[in-house]
Amino acid sequence: MKLADPNLPPATETAVANTAPAPAPDDEVVAPGHSFKFPLHVNARGTAIGIVATVAFVWALQWSEKFLVPLLLGVFIAYTLSPVVQWLERWHIKRAIGATLVTVLILAALAGTMYRVQDEFVNIIDELPTITHKVTKLLTDNKGGQPSTIQQVQAAASEIERAASSGGAEAARAAARRAAPAAAATGSTFKVMDWVLAGSMGLATFLSQATMVVFLVFFLLLAGDTFKRKLVKLTGPSLTRKKVTVHILEDINTSIQAYMFMLLVTNGLLALLMWMALSAIGLENAGAWAIFAGLMHIMPYFGPLLITIATGGVAFMQFESLRMVLLVSGASLAIATLVGTVVATWMTGRIARMNPAAVFVSLLFWGWLWGVWGLLLGVPVVVILKVVAERVEGMEVVAELLGE
Repeated sequence: MKLADPNLPPATETAVANTAPAPAPDDEVVAPGHSFKFPLHVNARGTAIGIVATVAFVWALQWSEKFLVPLLLGVFIAYTLSPVVQWLERWHIKRAIGATLVTVLILAALAGTMYRVQDEFVNIIDELPTITHKVTKLLTDNKGGQPSTIQQVQAAASEIERAASSGGAEAARAAARRAAPAAAATGSTFKVMDWVLAGSMGLATFLSQATMVVFLVFFLLLAGDTFKRKLVKLTGPSLTRKKVTVHILEDINTSIQAYMFMLLVTNGLLALLMWMALSAIGLENAGAWAIFAGLMHIMPYFGPLLITIATGGVAFMQFESLRMVLLVSGASLAIATLVGTVVATWMTGRIARMNPAAVFVSLLFWGWLWGVWGLLLGVPVVVILKVVAERVEGMEVVAELLGE
């Protein structure tokens, strides 16, 4: 309670009381039964333009997949091999010769590996008709008088059809009966030559893109830090902007090199452990399946699931024993969990310093956008985005969402 000043007249005292500063909005007392309200001012026009621009950008990324995927893959591989070329330069080997040596050695190593395991891949292809016959036999044969799997599915479909009594269901069944003779007359829509042609076109596309990636890696290794100097020059005459650009490029260089090195170490380790485990169990073509596991493990989270399903299916076709299926699948899952969860997660956390939820959401987005290639390239792209957001003013929200 404020006491009146006896030295002031009543009018002056009233004026002073009226001119007292009002309490700040943050100091307002909320009456009981009322809740705090967060003021939100929405710029409808700006928000609409931002949404349209985002949708257009995502559509452009999807439309340019055949260009961006080889470009990003070549850039990341060049980042990975650049320290080797720089090491050769310190030994007084010219950059052109060093880039040529590194590219040739990488191609020779890949060709040698494929040559060593080509017989196993050929055996897998030759066994495809046998595997198809086994699957068909398992689905159609009935043992002990019990109906087969296909017969059980057909019986369930018949029960559902009989249970449907509405007019729409009757019309649908009538349409299906009318379409059945037409389908029988035209024959099967599946043609082996169509499958072979589609496979040949896919292989030709893959080889052409792989050739472009090899040439891109070679020219990027040959260029060295030329593009880095050009980007720093394009930032303008400001020394501060140049320093920030240099720091961004150095952080990107370090992060990408460390991440790609982590992929090389973890996937090579997983392929080696898978080969040892599958060979000890007695699975045929263990080397080919180990290489398949190493390639699939490039995809975080989804790769181990594919490895477990594939090796379990192969074990079932070879041994026809549930115990062996569980043994092979358990060994594959244990190795993928050990390498992926313990080694890869620890190394990724130290390299990217990103929270796992942001990594998983980004993988979902890039996988939806570019499929398998998106799962491979999604993490490096998000790492680059995080590095840029930490250095550029106005992108603090993105850096905060992606950070730990």
